[in-house]
Amino acid sequence: MQNDPLSDALSKIKNSVNVGKLEVEIRPASKLIGKVLKIMQDYNYVKDFEYLDNNRGGVFRVRLHPSINSCGSIKPRFSVKREDIEKFEARYLPAQDFGILIISTNRGLMTHSEAKKNGLGGKLIAYVY
Repeated sequence: MQNDPLSDALSKIKNSVNVGKLEVEIRPASKLIGKVLKIMQDYNYVKDFEYLDNNRGGVFRVRLHPSINSCGSIKPRFSVKREDIEKFEARYLPAQDFGILIISTNRGLMTHSEAKKNGLGGKLIAYVY
């Protein structure tokens, strides 16, 4: 039984990159995992991904970039204000302007830089660098 499918998916991606695999299958698929993968694709951490329906929760087949150093889910899901984003950026990312924090806002999932630009806060979901 899985308690956090997003955390399992990101750790599977991290372990596959560390081993040197170029492709990984993530199951079960969810909308949240799909949106996180889309953000990772936009920032060139993932080459591409596709959803496959297997009538058992679905599967994401992800082609990986070897450029991922680390990625993971942030637990507990901290609430963050716009002016406090930099504090969590220093906590989870190794350097300023290196990597992304993924934040769930009332306008959907976005990176920390987009949230700062739009003046939004939200809940911290994941980090990638």
